[in-house]
Amino acid sequence: MNTMIPTWVDGTLTPVDKLEAHLKGLRHRAVSVFLIFDGKVLLQQRAAGKYHTPNLWANTCCTHPHWEEDPKTCAIRRLEQELGITGLDPVWKEQLEYRADVGGDMIEHEVVDLFVIHCDTPPELDLNPEEVQAVRWIDPDELEGEVSDQPQRFTPWLRIYLRDHKGSVFGN
Repeated sequence: MNTMIPTWVDGTLTPVDKLEAHLKGLRHRAVSVFLIFDGKVLLQQRAAGKYHTPNLWANTCCTHPHWEEDPKTCAIRRLEQELGITGLDPVWKEQLEYRADVGGDMIEHEVVDLFVIHCDTPPELDLNPEEVQAVRWIDPDELEGEVSDQPQRFTPWLRIYLRDHKGSVFGN
């Protein structure tokens, strides 16, 4: 893996290997994107080969910025790398923080820049099979019902966003 991400060590932002940050539960930077078209949000099902939370449904795109990478630049990069989406302008909504057990003795302790994109037409998709195995559009109320009925099918962070940050994502 050997990806260096911005991580706080003794109160100072420092480049740390992504896997090490997760294994030690270190507080680190992250980016999440929600893409909305016609009142529905695009979800991705994480690839089976992902090192944590494989096969679970997540928001449109989520990742960690590289060391010294701007969050919006990171969001645009990962939309293209994961889903083949280009030409969209993510709108920053808020910065939030959460800590969640993601299995495999790993903790996501993230300071997240949350972005939302509202589209007039659905974007063309070209899924990267190493990142994403499926996508689907879903109404936010239906999503809340599914998460309530079967939370184990969804990533911890998506559950947190729906519970604590729904207004920032969906404008409610």
